[in-house]
Amino acid sequence: MKKKWQKKCKSRTTVFEVLKPLPPDAILGIKELFSRDRDPNKVDLSVGVYQDEKGLTPVPKAVRLAEEQVIQAQTTKTYVAIAGNAEFNHQMELQLFGSDHRALCDGRISTVQTPGGSGGLSVAAEIICRAQPDAKIWLSDPTWPNHKPLLSLPGLKLQQYPYYDYVNHKISFEKMLSTIKTLGSGDVVVLHGCCHNPCGADLSSDQWGILAELFGQRGITPLIDLAYQGLSEGLEEDVYGIRLMAESLPEMIVVASCSKNFGLYRERVGAISIVSKDRKQTAATLSNASNIARGIYSMPPDHGAAIVASIFCEEELRKLWVRELGEMRERINELRRLLVNKLSERELSQDFSFIANERGMFSFLGISRPQVIRLREEFHVYLVESSRINMAGINQSNVDYVSDAIAGVL
Repeated sequence: MKKKWQKKCKSRTTVFEVLKPLPPDAILGIKELFSRDRDPNKVDLSVGVYQDEKGLTPVPKAVRLAEEQVIQAQTTKTYVAIAGNAEFNHQMELQLFGSDHRALCDGRISTVQTPGGSGGLSVAAEIICRAQPDAKIWLSDPTWPNHKPLLSLPGLKLQQYPYYDYVNHKISFEKMLSTIKTLGSGDVVVLHGCCHNPCGADLSSDQWGILAELFGQRGITPLIDLAYQGLSEGLEEDVYGIRLMAESLPEMIVVASCSKNFGLYRERVGAISIVSKDRKQTAATLSNASNIARGIYSMPPDHGAAIVASIFCEEELRKLWVRELGEMRERINELRRLLVNKLSERELSQDFSFIANERGMFSFLGISRPQVIRLREEFHVYLVESSRINMAGINQSNVDYVSDAIAGVL
């Protein structure tokens, strides 16, 4: 029996009638396939979260202790300011730029707390569009897939520049430079601060220097996405490029996430820091960023940011966090070496030594899409069809099985 609204709407088009089902997210769709697999030897190397030796994503001890303090100290759950937790924002500036950085001392940096790095990218896209509606956003090829929908949402035009050499497994720096040399004022180039997702190939200090000089000459604005500070070479080393750019250029944008290095994935903790040419411009960018944030999500979540601020502000908690972060970093780098050694033992025709030289949680295996599908269907090893793997999904108990599976599809 038809309901009344169905009879009334029979001759009209409803609002959502034109929508068609979309394909599942490329990464989360694989996670769903993995969850339905009943094979006891299955291995998930797809989703980008850190995992320990037991395959769990732990809550760091520093985070647990700080969370207890936050809960005990809080007397209200009312809204925080539009720009978020002021102490968190200040500490993030210190973490990113350093307490004695000239741009910070000159009052050229403004920071707004955001719901994760994704929230920061959304605010970045909107403020770029507000300031330069005709701006072009240049993304590395390859880049994190979510960069495209987040940065194109306001209507900005997206382009790509060469970045990764899939054959030789290194940065195509000369090709990258050739493209960037054609850009100019009104162009925004997105750079990965460290631990490039998805390829794991990071810019060297010398390459950062060349880019900083070129950006200055061409009037290009960098937008640096920093999702993995501390997981490449170290907390200070991983922001070398950011500090150099902020020293060399009149303006830039940094979007930072605390999901990975604090294990606060579901708390959505991030920030956008904008470097302006002078203190007066800083006030304008802060007011605009806050106005944009108000229009997108109104107020940022408080819990995770309060935890991070507490860790930054208490010496013992900070020391504990730095130690735990170092252990995560060292484990990932050791897993890279372990996988390379295991594959080398199998005397394969394909060279995988490049994996040990890359950084962060991700690398491309460099195998074909049919081989990736065979890994999944024949060996129950799940990875993204681009052959990107999450190194943290490997552990002592599955590395031989994974290595045998890779050998089995070559």
